[in-house]
Amino acid sequence: MTEGQNWGAADVVVLGAGPAGLVLGNLLQDSGVDCVILERAEEERVRTRARAGFLAAHTARILERHGLDEGLRLRGREHGVCEFRTEDGRFRLDYGGLGRGERHTVYPQQDLVSDLLTRFLDRGGRLRFGTEAVAVLDADTGRPSVAVRAADGRTGRFRARYVAGCDGRHGAARRSLPEGAVRRYPCDHGVTWLGLLAEAPPSMDAVGYAVHERGFAGHMARSGTITRYYLQCERGTPAGAWSQERIWDELDLRMGAKEHGPLERGRLVQRGVVDLTSDVLEPLRHGALFLVGDAAGLISPSAAKGANLAVLEAEALAEGLIAELLHGDPDGLDSYSARCLPRIWRAQEFSHWMIGLLHGPSGRDGASPFHHALWRARLDSLRTSRSRQDWFAEHYVGV
Repeated sequence: MTEGQNWGAADVVVLGAGPAGLVLGNLLQDSGVDCVILERAEEERVRTRARAGFLAAHTARILERHGLDEGLRLRGREHGVCEFRTEDGRFRLDYGGLGRGERHTVYPQQDLVSDLLTRFLDRGGRLRFGTEAVAVLDADTGRPSVAVRAADGRTGRFRARYVAGCDGRHGAARRSLPEGAVRRYPCDHGVTWLGLLAEAPPSMDAVGYAVHERGFAGHMARSGTITRYYLQCERGTPAGAWSQERIWDELDLRMGAKEHGPLERGRLVQRGVVDLTSDVLEPLRHGALFLVGDAAGLISPSAAKGANLAVLEAEALAEGLIAELLHGDPDGLDSYSARCLPRIWRAQEFSHWMIGLLHGPSGRDGASPFHHALWRARLDSLRTSRSRQDWFAEHYVGV
């Protein structure tokens, strides 16, 4: 097929089968809106690629409201405690009992994606695996289309009335934005993490944040047998540069295993390097093209906001599309950016604050005595001030 040949049409073409695309697809399908999801990866990869695992209370309410929470209710685990470990010792925050009294639900993102995917397909949803969106064409003409390429190299187009870009920061939605169509606000936080997935039970009953002179280390449970760890490393460090033994020894050191108890070790089944960067695009729309999730704004993993923002934005966009396509009411689409951007920026602000808290003066501000004392004052305030703890809890769980 040539690029101009028609591979199909839908009122809404959704790019990407992650949490944003699948929540959006399910909501549109349930309302009778004609849609198709295009996904570059094959089905097995979509169902198994590991990502985040902490869902905010607001996210759980969205999924419940639309009947998308069956797996979450059956297998998700509520969580409301985090522990900070520093040179001055450790302290715990029962954030589930602070602020608004809300907790996270621990549910691996690949399980949520698999739930949403199964529901979408079981109800007859159209989803094209192995189909890469190459470009969004003519988004500002009223006759948009998506140029696609199959795994075997065949090319074609999908015609649409609207296109939802749920395909991440490197996807076709962002690439297709003309120069000057949006304002971009990038930020490189100057911090790099080695992200690790271990076949090992959790070593504590809390999310663990350790700040050490050698760098940050983090512990986040995913299930009874899988734990996510993070280690701060030098920018440019290859993912495979450190042996498993070195990684576990470094985690022991930074997390104070001698003082606070040993870590449960296991085989490292996944590792990757994460440069902590953020950005936001404004507005979240160009003509018939809408940006959702990481395509709308990338947020660092320091505060577990990415998937939660994606679900919130998907619901907002679904409401706007349903109102316009079924009832001729464009207000929801016209206000999509204004509705989502304040929450995106609030999440970015908290994430930026967390980066400063977790990486100390050597990680971000330089090693001057003033910055070191300032950082210790921030930690002490979080340790001792109830009003600061309430603020933390509200922003840590909320979006």
